[in-house]
Amino acid sequence: MNDEIKQKILDTNTWLRGLFMLLFFLIAGVARFVIAVVVLFQFLSVLFTGNTNAQLLTLGQSLSTYIYQITLFLTFNSEQRPFPFDNWPDGPPRHP
Repeated sequence: MNDEIKQKILDTNTWLRGLFMLLFFLIAGVARFVIAVVVLFQFLSVLFTGNTNAQLLTLGQSLSTYIYQITLFLTFNSEQRPFPFDNWPDGPPRHP
């Protein structure tokens, strides 16, 4: 095996990023489940009251932005680790 390839395989930064990627992949699954619950409650709110719930709108927006940030990290489009290593997203996503 070439020394350069061996050095890349043994790079601890790459393995640490892989560990964070696994962690954020699992967190994204939980966040998607929470979004499904928000969707259900928002639908029920509109069904029974005719109005959207403002708090659920805000939660849905921040969760969507959070999943976007996780996706950017997982696909190597960003080196910035999402929450809890950064602030919780507030509002629509900011492009890197």
